[in-house]
Amino acid sequence: MINYTIEDYLNLLKKADQTAGCRLYGREKTPVTGLTYESQKAEPGTLFVCKGALFKREYLEDAVSRGAVLYVSETDYGLEGVPFILVKNVREAMPLLAEMFYQIPKDALHCIGITGTKGKTTTAYYIKAIFDEYMKRTGGHPIACFTSVELFDGRERRPSRITTPESLELYRHFRNACDSGITHVAMEVSSQALKYGRVRGISFDAGVFLNISEDHISPVEHKDFQDYFQSKLLLFRQVKTACVNLDSPFSRTILQHAAAAEKIITFGTTAGADIYGYDLRADQGKVQFRVRCSAFDKPFSLAMHGIFNVENALAAIAVACSFGLPPEDMQAGLARVTVNGRMEEFQSRDGNLRAIVDFAHNGLSFEKIFETVKQEYPDYRIAAVFGCPGGKALNRRKDLGLTAGKYCGRVYLSADDPGPEQVEDICREIGSYVASTGCPYECIPDREEAIRKAVAQAEGKTVILVLGKGSETSQKIGHRDVAYRSDSEIVKECLRQYDLLA
Repeated sequence: MINYTIEDYLNLLKKADQTAGCRLYGREKTPVTGLTYESQKAEPGTLFVCKGALFKREYLEDAVSRGAVLYVSETDYGLEGVPFILVKNVREAMPLLAEMFYQIPKDALHCIGITGTKGKTTTAYYIKAIFDEYMKRTGGHPIACFTSVELFDGRERRPSRITTPESLELYRHFRNACDSGITHVAMEVSSQALKYGRVRGISFDAGVFLNISEDHISPVEHKDFQDYFQSKLLLFRQVKTACVNLDSPFSRTILQHAAAAEKIITFGTTAGADIYGYDLRADQGKVQFRVRCSAFDKPFSLAMHGIFNVENALAAIAVACSFGLPPEDMQAGLARVTVNGRMEEFQSRDGNLRAIVDFAHNGLSFEKIFETVKQEYPDYRIAAVFGCPGGKALNRRKDLGLTAGKYCGRVYLSADDPGPEQVEDICREIGSYVASTGCPYECIPDREEAIRKAVAQAEGKTVILVLGKGSETSQKIGHRDVAYRSDSEIVKECLRQYDLLA
């Protein structure tokens, strides 16, 4: 890779009409050998980006002390002798800097972006499973996958911190993928990533719009549903083939915006969909359906619970069709893939007690999962353990409380990333909505204790839904990420104890 100089980066930003001033102290020819916005990762030769509403001057001073040779910022921090370039919008500048630094060869990676309120992670893994089947058969490399669960780029596999990484990190992962011989990447694209330009400049060969419902409405996310919806629709400005779910109640609006793409493929169980799913069946977790399109009419099955996952599977099939993959790889991939923390089912030895761990955390996903459980287990009672995050997505408290109260015999409210708020306060607010349905509930701040009590108090045939955290192993408490056992681990231990007592 070429080590571009400070002057090269200045010229790049000038060409993009981003510069608002600079002072280079005669160090124009200094090579840039690193790029970061995290001061602890700075080293000699680093270009340091000052970003974020909470950015402090001491972060920059720390980066410079570690060897940063240039900073890019919207503010002159007055560090004598330290070269800087002022930009009009640091978020718009970041993808430009990342693209130049990591030098991704043109057309080296085929990117697939997935957005929607629910199902992004499962769809990404469905796409990966299908493409991996094709790659294995044809001698290619497993594709990269960036989700809210984990990041895999051929060199790194690690848990994710956010749904869509910042552009500096994204391009680093792209570079790793290229260096590993990977040719395709499937990634979740959040509304925040689209609104704040994290994926600016990325051309998606295929872009999936799954669904939309009111979510992420708060002072720190989206001011209202319209802002949330419009942010997601931005995906189509950088997509070659748009894959749109005809089952979405907003499909007409979505299709109008998808017209910006070169091609549109529709999917769903609605008549007229290009990728049409029909004859859906679910029995004790086994999901089967057929797909008809211009190229084939074939049966499919899913390894995962939940008939609602057919929507995600049809999206993955639409993407695979856009790349011309054979249906046999689609069938094989979907039949084998499961996702940690997504519809993970555990049951007692006597079959009376079933527990499902899932990441469902908004009104749409709650409605879908409760409907599925009621359909698949009609003679079982339902109990639920869940909470809501603190300081954001405030509308969820009403939506989740009312939905759970409608379906459950009992609800256990507990911690789910309380952040700046007290768990008890969040639970009381959710509980007021649960109570309005006539469903009894308890507030138990310790999540592990809440799960244990739900298992201990189960009577007769019961399905316990443990929702919101999936496979996550930490909680946001205040401003810190605190390690916790995963819901799956706790559920398995509780069921072992139940079996011993039984």
